[in-house]
Amino acid sequence: MISALLLGFLQATAAQDPETLSIGQPAPDFELKGVDGKTYTLASFGEAKVVVIVFSANHCPTAQAYEERMKQLSSDYPVKQVQLVAISSNHPGAVCLEELGYTDMGDTYEEMKIRAADKAFNFPYLYDGDDQKTALAYGAKATPHVFILDGKRVLRYSGRIDDMEDPYSSPTSHDTRNAIDALLSGKPVPVETTKAFGCSMKWKSKMEWRKKLDEDWSNKPVELKEIDEEGVRALVANPGEKLRLINLWATWCGPCIIEFPEFVDMQRMYGQRNFEVVTISTDKRSQVEKVKAFLETKEAALVNYIYDPEDIYGLIDLVDSEWQGNLPFTLLVAPGGKVVYRHDGIIDPLELRKAIVGQIGRYFADDR
Repeated sequence: MISALLLGFLQATAAQDPETLSIGQPAPDFELKGVDGKTYTLASFGEAKVVVIVFSANHCPTAQAYEERMKQLSSDYPVKQVQLVAISSNHPGAVCLEELGYTDMGDTYEEMKIRAADKAFNFPYLYDGDDQKTALAYGAKATPHVFILDGKRVLRYSGRIDDMEDPYSSPTSHDTRNAIDALLSGKPVPVETTKAFGCSMKWKSKMEWRKKLDEDWSNKPVELKEIDEEGVRALVANPGEKLRLINLWATWCGPCIIEFPEFVDMQRMYGQRNFEVVTISTDKRSQVEKVKAFLETKEAALVNYIYDPEDIYGLIDLVDSEWQGNLPFTLLVAPGGKVVYRHDGIIDPLELRKAIVGQIGRYFADDR
């Protein structure tokens, strides 16, 4: 039996899910801000014989898998021949934390600017996430979804970039490139439409679904267990298969309190993969109720421990020989015990998320 909330979500999404623009139709114009701060319309690319619009997204593993090929397409043709334009139309408020398992950032405009700089995009990257008018007008279904326009700005191709999502393998059907070359040579496009595999568009109506997942998380039980020296040694040794983030903190530590919610978000983001967050409170055992209350207010449904050693310096050496003893302290430990990230003081969340994704991978192919 479908719940009323799920039924409402499905109905709202279906109502907003648009029909894809048909081949031969004139391309809808747009007025969108790029990550460079400039505003772009179709007229901005007037000198190009062919315009390639790719609806993409920061967070989508399929879109990320195609970024290098998009850069290659952009560099392979002079701008007077071909202009590639990427548009991110996902509504940031509709992207759930649980959908961010393959990325270090979401789909806000500010995060788009970071992603474009990190990857050195050689094409305009435009934001359509607030009202999503451009995605609705073109009928984009997935990320990435390609729309190729001829010199009169009529749609001549719609679909995939090629037939291989895996960035480590070579495609056999270069559909986008074939369409571009045909248009430049004045020939009919050999294949005018294909299906576009990728992440679904995150329509604004999906915000209700995000609220539901947030509520589900808030209802998860929060546990706190005691741990001894042998237990800490085993955590750091990490003999299992999961990448383990270990955070040492205390309720009396201001920076610990400030950064703590980031670890909850990371568990929600990456917890469905081989990853876990473990927290170790160094509060006195007499403060266990205070620690538990704090964890509950932060909805910390993580693996939480409290360790009150007689010799605090013994704990410092036990955790990491490079740790000087200041809190908070964070370790990222690969299976087998290799420390791949360590930081004392407040973390830079983006830096840590990049370290996590660098270990577990940002493509579906990394899970195979």
